[in-house]
Amino acid sequence: MNKVTGSCLCGANRFEVEGEFESFFLCHCSRCRKDTGSAHGANLFSTTARLRWLSDGTAVSRYKLPGTEHARNFCSTCGSALPSEQMDGKLLVVPAGSLDSEFSMRPTAHLFVSSKAAWDHDLETIPQMEKLPQGE
Repeated sequence: MNKVTGSCLCGANRFEVEGEFESFFLCHCSRCRKDTGSAHGANLFSTTARLRWLSDGTAVSRYKLPGTEHARNFCSTCGSALPSEQMDGKLLVVPAGSLDSEFSMRPTAHLFVSSKAAWDHDLETIPQMEKLPQGE
C-alpha cells in the first residue's frame, strides 16, 4: 500500500494519505482555474485511500460554491490548496502540488478542455528556464 505525505506552503497543515489513487486529472473548468489562479487544477482522486492529518487541522478552511458540488480545502494562513473529502466522504481529492513525497503517477486526462483559457495552447513550445530570468 502506498503512503505519501504533504503540506501547505507555510507548514501549518501536514497530512498523510495511505492507499492508491485511481485517477489524476488536469481540470480546465473555470472553477478549477479560479481555485488555482492557473491554467488548470491538478488533482488526485481516490475512493479507497485514507487521509490522516498530521497537524491539528485548525488552520484548514473549506469553501463550497453555493448551489454546486464544487468545494475545496485550503490553509487559512497561506491559502495553499489542501486535500478534501467529498461526496459525503466517499471521494478523497488531493491537490497534486500539495504533496511533499516523490510521486510518479502521470495525469490520466485533461478535463473540460473546451473551457481552457485562451492562452493555454502549445505551452510546451515556449522557452523553459531553470529559475527567474536575470535583467536583460
